Amino acid sequence: MASREKASNSGHMFDVVVIGGGISGLSAAKLLAEHETDVLVLEARDRVGGRTHTVRNEHVNYVDVGGAYVGPTQNKILRLSKELGIETYKVNVSERLVQYVKGRTYPFRGAFPPVWNPIAYLDYNNLWRTLDNMGKEIPADAPWQAPHAEEWDKMTMKDLIDKICWTKTARQFASLFININVTSEPHEVSALWFLWYVKQCGGTMRIFSVTNGGQERKFVGGSGQVSERIMDLLGDRVKLKHPVTCVDQSGDNVIIETLNHELYECRYVISAIPPTLTAKIHFRPELPVERNQLIQRLPMGSVIKCMMYYKEAFWKKKDYCGCMIIEDEEAPISITLDDTKPDGSVPAIMGFILARKAEQFAKLHKEIRKRKICELFAKVLGSQEALQPVHYEEKNWCEEQYSGGCYTAYFPPGIMTQFGRVIRQPVGKIYFAGTETATQWSGYMDGAVQAGERAAREVLNALGKVAKKDIWVQEPESKDVPAVEITQTFWERNLPSVSGLLKIIGFSTSVTALWIVAYKFRLLARS
Repeated sequence: MASREKASNSGHMFDVVVIGGGISGLSAAKLLAEHETDVLVLEARDRVGGRTHTVRNEHVNYVDVGGAYVGPTQNKILRLSKELGIETYKVNVSERLVQYVKGRTYPFRGAFPPVWNPIAYLDYNNLWRTLDNMGKEIPADAPWQAPHAEEWDKMTMKDLIDKICWTKTARQFASLFININVTSEPHEVSALWFLWYVKQCGGTMRIFSVTNGGQERKFVGGSGQVSERIMDLLGDRVKLKHPVTCVDQSGDNVIIETLNHELYECRYVISAIPPTLTAKIHFRPELPVERNQLIQRLPMGSVIKCMMYYKEAFWKKKDYCGCMIIEDEEAPISITLDDTKPDGSVPAIMGFILARKAEQFAKLHKEIRKRKICELFAKVLGSQEALQPVHYEEKNWCEEQYSGGCYTAYFPPGIMTQFGRVIRQPVGKIYFAGTETATQWSGYMDGAVQAGERAAREVLNALGKVAKKDIWVQEPESKDVPAVEITQTFWERNLPSVSGLLKIIGFSTSVTALWIVAYKFRLLARS
């Protein structure tokens, strides 16, 4: 009661308070401000950007130590960044990529490494085809309504991989594919959730590719500028170092309390933080049972993002572009991309330490991690120059208390069908944003924008400023970053799986055997 009186005595009531100053929260606040809504953003950190973070110093000029990549079909973040005057550039894949497996380096071109073993090729082809075909059954906005939702949600991705794949090489690459895309382990994630995740990013080829895929481009100057420029537009309507500790909607208006005991009164709230972090906030009245259960069951992925800087891009001398796919249990890094600036300055290779390896290598000293990464690059690229970096940057997202991990929250088995449907459901006057609530490119910056703007329009609808039919908006395709349709070849569509091939062989063998028996029987009958 005292809190309520103190808040009302402050003399100002906001239309909306947004909790969280990442891309999602700031996208919401920007749209609200454009509709002449009195909005305030409360951000826990001493910076905006959330899971994006651009570090600037004399060694690197600028570097994205968090979310960085954008590509075709990510039309919301492309539209927003263009509006803010931020340009994109293409990640370099002009030279050859390399796959490192069983201690050997294999250069290649294209999104996926080639497979020469015909049985393994059938297994790989069937894996990607099956994942995409299963994904087609899952509604992007309601995966819990998929025809096989209950069955697939009880399975882990490890269960599904073991069911689909016959060869060890396909199983290992499928595990790496999961590590890379959702920074978690196959045994940790629901098959339903992962199939949905890949589907809503456009399928296996779109999510994994650089060219025409999710990693095609980066922002000139860094992705942190998206949030920083929105903060500049909003001015004093963004408050840093204001962690929210209490949301009280027991009265006519909502009272927000921060860690430093400041109180703010508003009509509506948008929560734009990872679901699990809402457990740090006290709610009055308490959250509904399903929401309370959901937020306790969505862990964050684990990743350390590492950037190694060199005097020159020595890998180009070998016709390598700097992209490495590394299949080696002892190796810290699983995938890399060229992180050189678009003008060719500040040569660098970016690598991810993922999932189980993030936890394992986080225990080492930074200098030991740096040395192990350099030794790995020297081995994979076949060059001693990899041992002579001029600078090293890294960011362990697992230690960030206001993120909890990166890239995104994942659904363990059983959670999507039991609690998933409440992910976007408002609780009284509280609406939910954050990339986890998106229905396209969830887990990415594009999903953050979609979620923030959708939550803002839900509030604008409650305020009588936007019609209900206009809450969900179809974004036109970016003219600057057009998408090329991804199609399958005749053979990709029709080649048998390994089990299918065995059935064909078995059937052929049976027919041959029957023919021989019949032929011999006719000979006996004649004699």
